[in-house]
Amino acid sequence: MANKGNCKAKDCSREAIGKGYCRMHFRLWKAGEMPKPRYKTCTFEKCHKIRYGTSSLCDEHFKAKHGKAAATASAGAAPEAPAAEAPAPEAPAS
Repeated sequence: MANKGNCKAKDCSREAIGKGYCRMHFRLWKAGEMPKPRYKTCTFEKCHKIRYGTSSLCDEHFKAKHGKAAATASAGAAPEAPAAEAPAPEAPAS
């Protein structure tokens, strides 16, 4: 294997094997424990949570931004479910 240089982690002089990190730091990077995250994070200012689905926002910020439409859709569906579970009225006795 060709030498890829030294690890780019601070104060580490081991041989780099992947993404510019040595074996130890590459494992930490894959686990999400390095300063530069493996996965893209939320684009909301100072939010470092993982993005929600294909959105550029995390779950919390996605719901805050799209909450009104989501709340309307779920509120319209919510009353129908309990009504379906209610017992049918009985026919009057003759």
